[in-house]
Amino acid sequence: MATIQLEAQVSSEELLKAVEQLNAEDLENFAQGVLQLRAQRQVKGLLSAEAELIEQINQTLPAEVQRRFEDLNTKRRMHTLTPEEHIELLQLIQRMEALNVHRVEALAVLAQLRKTSLKGLMKDLGIKAPEYA
Repeated sequence: MATIQLEAQVSSEELLKAVEQLNAEDLENFAQGVLQLRAQRQVKGLLSAEAELIEQINQTLPAEVQRRFEDLNTKRRMHTLTPEEHIELLQLIQRMEALNVHRVEALAVLAQLRKTSLKGLMKDLGIKAPEYA
């Protein structure tokens, strides 16, 4: 590969002018290297985006909130829920539904990134649809 002398700090325009000095073979090698670098950065970006989406998909309510929901739901089934507890249960249900909507949105985005169907992605991730779905 040819050696090109450059200043310590080079602008992209200066770099392009330096690349113009390369012969055809070296230019081809350089271009391949640039394309490979670009692909690596895109993959890193995708992996980072996928990791963030998977984190959102796996997000759950804190354990104490989940336990409180289960306690209130048990009381509801036993018809021993106070009016205040009923309001609290409804608020927890809304919170759970909002979390599930956020999870499904993240699943849809991840499916698009992976160029697959939502159903296929869920299968790949081992996520089962709720019984009522």
